Amino acid sequence: MTPGSYIPTEYLPILIMMVIAAVLGMVIVTVGTLVRLRRPYPDKLMPYESGIPPVGEPRQRFRVSYYIVAMMFVIFDVEAIFLYPWAVIFDELGLFGLVEMMLFIFLLAIGYIYAWKKKAFEF
Repeated sequence: MTPGSYIPTEYLPILIMMVIAAVLGMVIVTVGTLVRLRRPYPDKLMPYESGIPPVGEPRQRFRVSYYIVAMMFVIFDVEAIFLYPWAVIFDELGLFGLVEMMLFIFLLAIGYIYAWKKKAFEF
């Protein structure tokens, strides 16, 4: 085999699938553009289609506590995501897995207590 003559044929099905997916995506978007109804009216062209006219500036400031609550939600959601697989294989992990998970929960509890002391949950 000379340098530069190797063709990885194992990747050919993946390349074909990627090309088919890209072409199919472009075809679907094009057909959708050609077939859909075009009836623009002022209410439809508004930034919000909820039926309520927008009031105030679109770039208004929010209090920091909203962001902190959102971050806390994400943190505890991630905790739940880690707890489920840990509970499923708890028997295989043994004492080491138990200690690691208790350390993980302890660190999250410290963050929760910190946010509570900073009154992040009071609006």
